[in-house]
Amino acid sequence: MTLPDVGLTHYLVFASLLFCMGLFAVMVRRHAVAVLLGVELMLNAANINLVAIGRFLAPVSGPAFGGQVFALIVMTLAACEVAVGLAIIICLYRNRGITNPDQASDMKW
Repeated sequence: MTLPDVGLTHYLVFASLLFCMGLFAVMVRRHAVAVLLGVELMLNAANINLVAIGRFLAPVSGPAFGGQVFALIVMTLAACEVAVGLAIIICLYRNRGITNPDQASDMKW
């Protein structure tokens, strides 16, 4: 049994589906942790796009790690974003007992 050839289109379609699921989670969910997970899905979709484009559209001669380097930068930023987001969510839950982002009106300007 041989695996079918997986091309750039397959990666782009998968990443777009993953991004749409993350966007749906951000728009529909009312729990802050679920919203944070939706944002992570969208960032992972961007990473898949970066790595796939770096793999398939890189120049033939010489190593090209542009997509992989950008994906590492996005993963670092996502880890920082999760740390700050979870800190805010835990602080809101401890102080006010809420996890709904709509009820955190005191954080608005």
